[in-house]
Amino acid sequence: MCEIFKNYKELFYLFTNRYGGVSSKPYDSLNLADYVGDDIKNVIKNRLIISQKYFIDLKNLIYMNQIHSDNIEIIENSMVNKIENTDAILTKTRGIFLMVLVADCVPILLFDPVKKAVGAVHAGRNPTFKKISQKAVLKMKESFKSDPKDILVCMGPSIRSCCYEVSKSLADIAVKNFGKKYVLKRDGRFYLDLQTLNKDELLEIGVKEENIEISNKCTCCLKDYFSYRRERVTGRFAAIIGLR
Repeated sequence: MCEIFKNYKELFYLFTNRYGGVSSKPYDSLNLADYVGDDIKNVIKNRLIISQKYFIDLKNLIYMNQIHSDNIEIIENSMVNKIENTDAILTKTRGIFLMVLVADCVPILLFDPVKKAVGAVHAGRNPTFKKISQKAVLKMKESFKSDPKDILVCMGPSIRSCCYEVSKSLADIAVKNFGKKYVLKRDGRFYLDLQTLNKDELLEIGVKEENIEISNKCTCCLKDYFSYRRERVTGRFAAIIGLR
């Protein structure tokens, strides 16, 4: 996954799935979230599995208390591992690894190979409507002097328009604010395309289309991934990025 990242040896990135960990049902098995009701001991064990397998010091793994906002934080050190009230984190510090946790929302990883900066974005519906991916890139421009045309973007597995059914009222809001392009209608039902909306928001500020890669894996279709829409009570898989 993420062919766009493969030529950069200093870049580490990872999308986990639901396999290879320890957990109690219904969180089976590699749940990495400490807020979904799973036994915290299992979550810690699962994070240790990732840490040991990929040589990541857990002290340097930074994650978020995600609140479906457009809040963005710059991470300069690993003094605090859990960043409160945030849905995107960015860093230029080598050895810091950023983690976003999802179970249908779009996990977006950002990499600027020129300024050597990375980002992890939680792009659920509300953050996407608030243009969080766009704002994260603009924050990289402001804080790291990144040029949007240099930034590489990888959107990981997430719920796609085949499964992401929304109400007519929400579909109307999307059409009114963003256009008909992002709402598909089938058999009288409405489906939202978050991936294309995030992509177009990035294109709007100068990210190159050829620098954006989108996974075609739908978390609701594929039982390899946790899906809140499919399961309701479930774990979270992770997208992780950092510079070694």
